[in-house]
Amino acid sequence: MATDMRLPVIRKPVSLPVSASDRRDLVVPGDVITSDTGFMRGHGTYVDEEKLTASVAGEVQRVDKLICVRPLKTRFNGEVGDVVVGRITEVQQKRWKVETNSRLDSVLLLSSVNLPGGELRRRSAEDELTMREYLQEGDLISAEVQSVFSDGALSLHTRSLKYGKLGQGVLVQLSPSLIKRQKTHFHNLPCGASIILGNNGFVWLYPTPGQQEEEAGGFYTSLEVGMGCIKSSI
Repeated sequence: MATDMRLPVIRKPVSLPVSASDRRDLVVPGDVITSDTGFMRGHGTYVDEEKLTASVAGEVQRVDKLICVRPLKTRFNGEVGDVVVGRITEVQQKRWKVETNSRLDSVLLLSSVNLPGGELRRRSAEDELTMREYLQEGDLISAEVQSVFSDGALSLHTRSLKYGKLGQGVLVQLSPSLIKRQKTHFHNLPCGASIILGNNGFVWLYPTPGQQEEEAGGFYTSLEVGMGCIKSSI
């Protein structure tokens, strides 16, 4: 009876030439990042016996002498100009609360939305009474981060025509670390579907309208294009 035998072989580690600025390390909690005391401690790190150690699992990022660890799975930390897809959770006085996958609910002020017909005027008490006609609990919207409050909550706005209430489509939730900040987050796919890549990890897929302006949002409700290509793309 034939027996297949293999002799142990010592594997030699192969190191690729990578510059220090382009180096990316993945660490888990407890991994020693460096023992050099010349570096400054950033987010996701702590000092243990004069060694800089990771406190979260993620990617090591170095900026000059500052070292921090960006978690692979975390809540959304928004910045001004970020495109987000969120869900209305509560209607309050002159504002809506929006779930945007961040630590705190975001805020959409009544003065930060477009009135029907694009009318430009001060918001009145009548507008406040009809807020649920614009947006109500459970509605999905696309918006842009206008500012960040001192407690970390985000203030949103939908003044541009490419933002607003979303119509028919499919919502896909991803980790915010998988969405890169780029020039545009509105894309038309060749299969007849369009996509909004929210920086907060919420991705919106919807049928591409037959006639639309450049970078138009997903607030159209036209169902002329079937949903089959959207399901197949997921």
